[in-house]
Amino acid sequence: MQKHWKVGDLAKLTGLTIRTLRFYDQIGLFTPSGHSDSGHRLYNEADIRRLQQIMALKDLGLSLDEIQSTLQGHSYTPYDIVTIQIERVRQTIESQRKLLFELERVAEKMNNRQPPSVDAFVSLLETMKASQEKYILERRMDLEHRLDRLDDFLKEP
Repeated sequence: MQKHWKVGDLAKLTGLTIRTLRFYDQIGLFTPSGHSDSGHRLYNEADIRRLQQIMALKDLGLSLDEIQSTLQGHSYTPYDIVTIQIERVRQTIESQRKLLFELERVAEKMNNRQPPSVDAFVSLLETMKASQEKYILERRMDLEHRLDRLDDFLKEP
């Protein structure tokens, strides 16, 4: 007889939240192999292997749409996945280089007791804002995940 896990058990097993697993089901990314007589989602070992693939692809930086397409065998080869991640890392590095350049430029002017020009200061602020927005989005997603896990923990009997 094959073992089945309910959504709460799977959440504990994988470290994902119940909310995340339900969302994956809602968008058709990860659906349970069955349901109990009372309507609870039931997952088997094949489901867990698929979820591990989803988590690995997410760790590589793919979006949920890209993951879904990959698992359906449509667009992405392993090489494509690595190439996508390389491009994302390059974009992050370029963004950080721009920020470093702008900071150094303003610091040099300040060190020489020259106030930075309005254009230089505006450019610095814009670069910092873009960098901060990305950081804030990443932190927000992390905090939402943590809050979901806390919520799941508090709901446990």
